[in-house]
Amino acid sequence: METIERPKAMTLSDAAADRVKALMAKADSTMQGLRVGVKAGGCSGMTYFIEYAEGQNDFEEVVEDKGVKIFIDPKAMIYLLGTEMDFEGDKLQSGFVFKNPNEKDRCGCGESFRV
Repeated sequence: METIERPKAMTLSDAAADRVKALMAKADSTMQGLRVGVKAGGCSGMTYFIEYAEGQNDFEEVVEDKGVKIFIDPKAMIYLLGTEMDFEGDKLQSGFVFKNPNEKDRCGCGESFRV
């Protein structure tokens, strides 16, 4: 019987994967990847958060993509399904950007969103 691989809950662009690899190279050796989630805040109601993760917490989804591990907070899973995590930078700023098909609206500054 053929096993069908289910789609990843989240994907990473090449730029995001490269940035995660660079961050992990500088991180404490106990860190295994980055945790991504959402929390209440901002002018549109929700903001993304990223933090170092020592390992998988209960009920977290683990996405392994392009050689890095992303741990998805279980409370955020419904909001992040289908999202691509990207990394953008220019002379003035740089950071992770989320291309989320679940967003219905985003604030003018780009820091928060609504589903």
